[in-house]
Amino acid sequence: MTFRISRPGPWRVLGLMSGTSADGVDAALIEVDPGAFDGGSPFLGLLGHAQTPYPDELRAAVLAAAGNRLDPAALCILQRRLGDHHAEAAASLCGKLKLQPDLASLHGQTVQHHPQHGATLQLSDPYVLAERLQCPVVFDLRRRDMALGGQGAPLVPKAELWLHGADRPFLALNLGGIANATIWDGAKLYAWDLGPGMSLLDLAAQRWLDLDFDPYGGHATGVAHEGLITGWLSLPYFQQAPPKSTGRELFGEAWLHAQTPELERLPLPDRLATLAAFSASAVAHELRRIRLPLSGGLLSGGGAHHARLRDELAKRAPALTWRVDKGMPSGSREAVSWALLGAASAVGIPGNLPEVTGATAEAVLGAWVFPQ
Repeated sequence: MTFRISRPGPWRVLGLMSGTSADGVDAALIEVDPGAFDGGSPFLGLLGHAQTPYPDELRAAVLAAAGNRLDPAALCILQRRLGDHHAEAAASLCGKLKLQPDLASLHGQTVQHHPQHGATLQLSDPYVLAERLQCPVVFDLRRRDMALGGQGAPLVPKAELWLHGADRPFLALNLGGIANATIWDGAKLYAWDLGPGMSLLDLAAQRWLDLDFDPYGGHATGVAHEGLITGWLSLPYFQQAPPKSTGRELFGEAWLHAQTPELERLPLPDRLATLAAFSASAVAHELRRIRLPLSGGLLSGGGAHHARLRDELAKRAPALTWRVDKGMPSGSREAVSWALLGAASAVGIPGNLPEVTGATAEAVLGAWVFPQ
């Protein structure tokens, strides 16, 4: 069903994103011109952004779900807990801004993603959000693409094109939990998940530093062990051509647990340095799949602030110069993208790109719920 707002724009659209870093929710309220999607420039501006971290207990439950350690009852309860957390984050931002959204676009928290089986699971509760905000909510945007044979990811590339514009080539690299790239060569858009971004580094910080993450990569000061990295790059995922997507089901707890015996033979600074170099090597390996039309790109996500990861990127992809995204607040870009995808659904504009996801057709994404 395509939902249409009766009044003309501009619209205020709230995007809610919880990424594979599983550290909380980013809420972004943007202004959109609903008549400008066909022209490629619907984004009018960012009205406000807020990050609301998960409490420790909630984050532990999310990671347990991603690691196949929750029974169905606990998974069911987690969905509602995440719904409450998302609704509180959304209401808090809108309250501070004193603005009412016309609609909200809810990503939810990915806890399982199995594109080879046509299955993905993002947990939240759109009904709770719709009642709290008193506006329509579009959710579950990935599964329409998967029903058409696609990976359900990545979906942000089309939003990146709306944000950047199509008049010149660009490269956007997001180093969230999973690293993904969007590349526009002036005629064609390329995008796929490159491999781990911060997921393994964050899990390593929890295991060996007793921290949620290693601030600015300050502990990753050792030697990167190339033999380990070479072995990891032989994983089947890196031999597979796009379209492809991945998540914590591959680069998560189980992977780090399997590598722990070898990693714990190394000094702690070497372990963290090696994992940072692995993320950078995966990016460099995957970007070599296409001839890049430019010599630099935009860097966003948590990994943009990890000094060792940035250094390793410079070393392993020396032809590219990266600039950190300062046009939007840290962490807001994917939430902005999700708001744009939700607005596109409201005007009947497809949000997927078959050449990116592997779907058999373009599709208007998501399902809608409305407040009472």
